[in-house]
Amino acid sequence: MRKLIKVILGILIITAFSYNSYGQRRVVVPVRPYTTQPQYQPQNNLRQRNTVKAGTGKRIQVVKENFLAQRLNLTSPESKAFWPLYRKYNQELTAVKILKRENNSNATADGAQQVDTDLKLETQLVDIKKRYRDEFYKILPPEKVSILYKSEKEFNDEAFRILTERSVRAGD
Repeated sequence: MRKLIKVILGILIITAFSYNSYGQRRVVVPVRPYTTQPQYQPQNNLRQRNTVKAGTGKRIQVVKENFLAQRLNLTSPESKAFWPLYRKYNQELTAVKILKRENNSNATADGAQQVDTDLKLETQLVDIKKRYRDEFYKILPPEKVSILYKSEKEFNDEAFRILTERSVRAGD
């Protein structure tokens, strides 16, 4: 009987001490604030409804920038010149991607016009990437620019994988 009481008491003590030590505490991680830049306005009038809610995707953007910063290993002068340019690049890409998503979300009677608009938006995406590639070359060596594009692709693939797993677990 004494042995049983000792075992039960031991289990209770271990449970009491381990309750606060393994994953139950909430840890607050400080996050660098993200400053928003003015929205990119496309040159043509495909859609003037280019509205993005302020604050949408800020956390993802911060995580992405931290991921890229680790991969690029930028020096201080490179970092000061690179991040404002990268944010502007990202905003322009996002604005065109939103227009593309809006164009593809509506089934119109004139399918040919919708396809042409989609191709124009794809061309704009490529033009933006080419223009900023040249700007990135002015700041970073070509090896780091290559790492940038590969890391962006890797981040996007991983984010998509995580979202897919969450969707499957949720039963969607």
